[in-house]
Amino acid sequence: MTAAPRRWAAELLHLWFHRLGPADWFGGAAEVDALLRRRFAREWHALRHRPAREFLTDPLTAQAAVLLFDQVPRNLFRDDPRAFASDGLALAIARGMIARGWHERLPPRMRAFAGMPLMHSEAIADQLASLRFFACEPENRAFAVSHHRMIARFGRFPHRNRVLGRRSTPAEKHAVAQGFAW
Repeated sequence: MTAAPRRWAAELLHLWFHRLGPADWFGGAAEVDALLRRRFAREWHALRHRPAREFLTDPLTAQAAVLLFDQVPRNLFRDDPRAFASDGLALAIARGMIARGWHERLPPRMRAFAGMPLMHSEAIADQLASLRFFACEPENRAFAVSHHRMIARFGRFPHRNRVLGRRSTPAEKHAVAQGFAW
C-alpha cells in the first residue's frame, strides 16, 4: 500500500478515536457528517474500488479501512443508497482482520468497530458471526442480538428499504413504525 493511504488511515483513526466519541459516532449530528465529508469523502471515492487485500497490510490500516468503508459512508451519505455501497468491501476487510486475529490486538474501543461490518450485513451467516464476535463484549452484545433478530425475522433491515428503493412488507412497515431501527 502506498504512503498516502497510510496517512489517511492514521488521520481517520486519530479523528475517530481521539477527537470523536460515541455521541458523535452514532448521534447523526450534521457537524460530524460535514467534518467527515470534508476530510474523508475524497478518500472514500478514491479507495472504494480497491481490493480488500490492499488494506490488509497491518491491523491499523485494516481498522481504518473498515471505518472508511463501513462507518464513514453512513455519515457521508445519509438517506442515500451510497451509505451502504462499500459495505461489501468493509466486510471483506473485517473478515480478513478476524482471520488474522488482528482484532484481538486492538484496544476494546477499536475492536468493536472491526466487527461492525458483520453486524451491518444482511446475510444471516454474517449475523451469526457477529453474535460470536460480540459474545464477550457486553457493551455491544445487545446490539448484535437486535441486528440478528431483525435479519432472522425479515432477511434484511427494513429501515433501509426506503433508501434502497425496496418495497416494504406490512410486517416490515409495522416493525419500523414500532421503532425497530435495524
